[in-house]
Amino acid sequence: MRFRDRIARFMYGRRGTDELSRFLLIVTIVLIVLSWVTGEVIGSLCWAAAILALGYCYFRILSRNIYKREKENGWYLRKKRAVAQWFRSLKDRWQQRKEYKFFRCPSCKTLLRVPRGKGKLILTCCKCGNRFERKT
Repeated sequence: MRFRDRIARFMYGRRGTDELSRFLLIVTIVLIVLSWVTGEVIGSLCWAAAILALGYCYFRILSRNIYKREKENGWYLRKKRAVAQWFRSLKDRWQQRKEYKFFRCPSCKTLLRVPRGKGKLILTCCKCGNRFERKT
């Protein structure tokens, strides 16, 4: 039996790598580099964190509890999507900063976009209906 077949038989019924496992591997590499660059105390803490991250990554890869690992990966993907969406929103606001002014609703924190140069306006939040006055 070839080595490749043995590995395939061993991995049968296991999750393997996913997005969260890849992220944990990248975090491990970054922590190892930080442990080399920083001082003795912080370096040893980074090294310990890298070992823990690597151990958890291999635990996830070799786990047979596929349902739980998919649930964890789904949680990670939701968080990753939220962070990416926040950065996209920040980029869009930066590109529109000359034509529009952005305000947050005081009650529900929804972001509102208003054209610049209109003077004082009474804004109505489209989500909660709260009215407030702002200068554009």
